[in-house]
Amino acid sequence: MVAHRIIWTLVFLIIVITIAKTWRSVKRALNAKTILILLAAAVFISINWLFYVYAVATDQVVQASLGYFINPLISVALAVILLRERLRITQWVAVAIAVVAVAVLTVSYGSVPWISLVLGFSFGMYGLLKKVANVGSTESLAIETAALAPFAFALMGLWEWNGQAAFVLDGWQISILLVLLGPVTALPLLAFGGAATRIPLSTLGLLQYITPILQFALGVFVFNEAMPASRWIGFFIVWTALVVFSIDAYRHSRQRSRDRGNKLIDELEVSEPT
Repeated sequence: MVAHRIIWTLVFLIIVITIAKTWRSVKRALNAKTILILLAAAVFISINWLFYVYAVATDQVVQASLGYFINPLISVALAVILLRERLRITQWVAVAIAVVAVAVLTVSYGSVPWISLVLGFSFGMYGLLKKVANVGSTESLAIETAALAPFAFALMGLWEWNGQAAFVLDGWQISILLVLLGPVTALPLLAFGGAATRIPLSTLGLLQYITPILQFALGVFVFNEAMPASRWIGFFIVWTALVVFSIDAYRHSRQRSRDRGNKLIDELEVSEPT
């Protein structure tokens, strides 16, 4: 599934780039530094896809949702460790609450929720590398999937040769579903890239919680995964951390907007003739 996701996403992006006539943008991004960064990003997004597919296939959708719930907090931790950013007191409080939540869930699951941590960490590293690369969403995703494509083709070829592949051999319905992995993967990522330039970052951050909320709802109410009281407590602590984090992000965003507005007013007043 991951191999097909890579190949059909690349095919879909080639079609999009050709229709949009943006191959020049892709060529501009092809410098040594950017390619190395996006290669690293490709590794982390492939790890993320692999563990998510594993979580779904092994009936651990709720634990997968936890990974995306704690992803914003992991991203903050990565910024502190790797970018030397300083956290506000409220952010430290949110991170501390999240650590407590992971400890509670570790007790509930009987082991460290490693699927959640791998999903959160891999997507956090992917976002960090994309930020450092500073390349358009379409161009960067095309380069990432192109880098992964040879490995995906090799695996698909091996499975087809051994008669173990699902594509074609398992019927046209399965083949269509595998092909649809391309647009299903690319469209949300492209929409996210477009939204990042059009709406406030605080709003965008809050909207990202829609994904794990839907995953959690599917795991509990559709797939009927076990949710003992201890696990509910762990998730409640996670949600508390996210509320603290989101309120802080919203207030900080509003303050920055007011500061920019006041600065603009001051500049206009200075520039007016006396």
